[in-house]
Formats: sequence, structure tokens, C-alpha cells
Amino acid sequence: MIDKKDFRKQSLARLKKISKQGRYRKDKYVVSTLYKKIKSSHIESVLLYIALDIEVNLMPLIVQLRKEGKRVYVPFMEGKSFRVVRYRLPLFKKQFGINEPNYSKQYKKKQIDLAIVPIVGTDETLRRIGFGKGMYDRYFEKENRNIKEVVFVARELCYSQEVVTNHYDVRADSIITP
Repeated sequence: MIDKKDFRKQSLARLKKISKQGRYRKDKYVVSTLYKKIKSSHIESVLLYIALDIEVNLMPLIVQLRKEGKRVYVPFMEGKSFRVVRYRLPLFKKQFGINEPNYSKQYKKKQIDLAIVPIVGTDETLRRIGFGKGMYDRYFEKENRNIKEVVFVARELCYSQEVVTNHYDVRADSIITP
């Protein structure tokens, strides 16, 4: 029986091995699939993220959605969780080496049509295994009722057939991987 910590470690090792060329192709596929989903569902507000090296780079999607006038939000780290802020430039390198916009109070508990969440892995319950800090779990615990749909994304699906997640881990409506 594998536990969550060991599964996370194995999954992170797999994700780190993906080549530069493979990353670009895989990211392009995920971004394209997400864009088609957003367009076909007439989504107006999207919670995205600014990627770390092993996460799918959503910057092309962020740029395109902003051009189209969609409301684009990203996490702003705050203590052990985060607050959602409108994506805007300039970005500043903050905690964990993550780029973030300046803090803003422009987000006022509006409905988010789609939350796109990076994952390290998942199990048969479709719950998130992330980096182990619990930031998304804390945020979603408070704001779940304001989020219509959650989509997990990853360059490669790291999946455990055993349940390794906890009841409080974020659950997805769907997963997009190449």
C-alpha cells in the first residue's frame, strides 16, 4: 500500500523528467483543449495559475482570454492559503518563486465559472494531490460554493488506483492531460 507522501514523491520525479520539447507540445495540447472548453461553454470568469517549471504553462491562455475580455483571476499567496486577484501586470516573484500580480481588492466574491488547478497526481476519487502545502484545499474549503466547475491539468497523468487522498482534498469535475 502506497501513501500520499510516497505517491507525491514518485509523481514529482516523473513530472521532472519530461523533456523541454515534450513540455512545449504537451502544454500546447492542454491549453488548446482548455480554450475550446471555455469557448464552447461561454465561460466569462476563470481562475488560472502562474506556472512553476513542472506545471502546464497557461500563459498563452491567460493572454488570449484577456484579449477577449474574459475575467482572469490568479492566486495571490497569503499565509497558508491564497486570495484570488485579477491577473494584471507587472508580476513580482514571491513565495515559493511564484510570480504574482500586486495585491488587489478588485475581486469581490463573484462567481468563478471555471477553476483550472495544477496537479501532481490524483486517485480514483479525482481528488488533488499537490505539492503538500494545502493552499488549494484551504481556499476551496471556503469558496467552493462560488466555483461552478473545477478542471485539473497536468503534463502527464500520475494516477493511483488506491485511494491516497483525504476527504478535504479538492475534487475535480474533469482532468485534462495530453
